[in-house]
Amino acid sequence: MTEVNKKIHVIGINSYKFEDLSLKLQNLFLETENIAVPNSYFEEIKSWNENDLIKKKSFFSSKSNNELINWLQSQKSDVILISRGDPLWFGIGRILLENFSKDELSFYPSNTCIQKAFSKLKIPWQDTVNISIHGRDSTRLVDALKSRPSSLAIITDSNNKSLEIIKKNLSELNLIDFYDFWLCEEIGFENEKIRKLNLKESLPSDISSLNIVVLKRTKKNYSNNNLPLFGISDHIFKTFDDRPNLLTKREVRVQILADLELPKNGVIWDIGAGCGSIGLEALKLRPNLDLFCIDKRIGSKALILENSERLGVKPKFICEENINNILNTKNLSPFKKPNRLVIGGCDKKTKLQIINFLDQWMSIGDIIVIPIIDFQTIKELKEALEDKKFQNKFKFNSDLQKLKYCRGNEIRTK
Repeated sequence: MTEVNKKIHVIGINSYKFEDLSLKLQNLFLETENIAVPNSYFEEIKSWNENDLIKKKSFFSSKSNNELINWLQSQKSDVILISRGDPLWFGIGRILLENFSKDELSFYPSNTCIQKAFSKLKIPWQDTVNISIHGRDSTRLVDALKSRPSSLAIITDSNNKSLEIIKKNLSELNLIDFYDFWLCEEIGFENEKIRKLNLKESLPSDISSLNIVVLKRTKKNYSNNNLPLFGISDHIFKTFDDRPNLLTKREVRVQILADLELPKNGVIWDIGAGCGSIGLEALKLRPNLDLFCIDKRIGSKALILENSERLGVKPKFICEENINNILNTKNLSPFKKPNRLVIGGCDKKTKLQIINFLDQWMSIGDIIVIPIIDFQTIKELKEALEDKKFQNKFKFNSDLQKLKYCRGNEIRTK
């Protein structure tokens, strides 16, 4: 095994201030003689030498090219290489790993410029597509734009007119109005600047060479005047990309709404409402219904209210609470007895508890529809409903996975 004679300490920074380093890294800097620094901020880091009370420093101005690799290979003792953000995230780390053993390298990442930009913009970024066109062609950028992600972060390159390239591709793909264009300059540093650009105008002339771009899908203004009477498209409903189960898809929703046989007047409960798509479209069809939405997930009420505005309807009551807690405490004073009941978004035990509890409230002709269940659950739910004098008006549909039951004496099948 080859003995490692030196260590290359790769330190990511997002500030030019020495005191913003952790105490461990401050001490490492003070004790290390040879320091490589990118030439774009060489003077700022060289000024840290004023803090050096132990060893004199030898600074190498790096262009992140073969000269840097040769310099690192020539060193006999430990060295520090200053980088920005996380060296292993679109940074120098990959090149270093191709030229040195893992035993020789130690990485000390700081927050990436993308991470800091999204925190400043107050935008969640777990689903963001990250692209670098720094020293690269724009092929991946075009591919990413064609997929229309909700947000896209782009590391630019001042030497290849990146902003013009991004603007050109957005225009050619007819996406100028699809995204908000945020230019983030010198993120984390003293001259930090974030501004939203109108790409229909010329780009500013005072742009820092240290910049990144964040594209965020624009928030559309929805007019309920243009909505169809029935079968509203999924994209009209606000939901979260990382929680797709909040939305009942159009083809399933249409069948459920048909099975509910919505009366002109009455009360409908949507349990496990998610973003409210079933109950709200029911209300769009029958404006005189009283809609009660129940969902345990934090944020569901805000989603349902937003979608209510988009559809131009108003639920009677939205409850952000676990249905089990409501039934166990019998805190039903805000609710009216349901004539139509949709039970989704909960486990088999909870479905059975709902059926057993609400049985006493429902009358002849009232309908229960239970979507998104598995075959294993069907038998127990069928037995529970039939025991409560609910009769299966429609056989189980394996394509849409739902059961429909109506209280009454007549049994119809199809």
